[in-house]
Amino acid sequence: MAIKTVQATINGVPTTLTLNPQTGKYEATITAPTKSSYNQSGGYYNVTVKATDTAGNNTSKDATDATLGSKLKLVVKEKVAPTITVTYPTASATTTNNKPTFKWKVTDDDSGVDSSTIGITIDSGSKITSGITKTATTGGYECSYTPATALSDGSHTVKFNASDNDGNAATQKSVTFKVDTVPPTLNVTSPAEGLVTNNATVTVKGTTNDATSSPVTVKVNGTAVTVDASGNFSTTVTLTEGSNTITVVATDGAGKATTVTRKVTLDTKAPTITDVSITPNPVDGGKTFVIAVSVTD
Repeated sequence: MAIKTVQATINGVPTTLTLNPQTGKYEATITAPTKSSYNQSGGYYNVTVKATDTAGNNTSKDATDATLGSKLKLVVKEKVAPTITVTYPTASATTTNNKPTFKWKVTDDDSGVDSSTIGITIDSGSKITSGITKTATTGGYECSYTPATALSDGSHTVKFNASDNDGNAATQKSVTFKVDTVPPTLNVTSPAEGLVTNNATVTVKGTTNDATSSPVTVKVNGTAVTVDASGNFSTTVTLTEGSNTITVVATDGAGKATTVTRKVTLDTKAPTITDVSITPNPVDGGKTFVIAVSVTD
């Protein structure tokens, strides 16, 4: 009998093969499934071939066949790499925590993320793959990592890497941020603590700086004051009669603040002479006398 049809079925889709007279084989060009075979049972697509003769007899072979089974296992690889999304820290962020918890997400909607490849690199250090918390989520993992050793104050760069189960490496993501655990310096040179004056205004001036998170902002009694490029500031404060508290606050880019207060007293009332006595009066020439004055202020 002669062969009537030869058919191949992959992922539920049948295709009829055509005899190639030159090779004597039944052939067809078939488009592979769009999804990776990684998550299929056994990691491959089962290909079934069925031959039918003109009498209606047929024979089928698939991946379970002892002889031809290994040749009927179609492995499909995806070519789309995973996606990495960094949620903390954001680019150019400043943190006062020298052990910040880095947070990011890795997703791949086909073969899936190979969790063993998820890693980060801090500055010029070695890639870190252990100690990362990986929480499975739809299509990937939510990840977090807290460094065991405190980071130094200043700028740091963290790189994030991962690959999918078909070996496609994600585009590396990197974030540069600052750590600032030290508040700014603040030196108030005027007025002096405890100043007593009859001038209704006083000049408040000084210098400030922060090595990591400049520029520094300054407020005097809650009002912003201009700070020049060298960190100098100066302003005038109007006093009220009696005791005055002047509060100077310097805040750096990380939000850390240094506060200096000065107590200044405004006294515009002249003293009052209430009584005077001269004893003895009259006094003998060339002799001494005592003068006593009663004064209030």
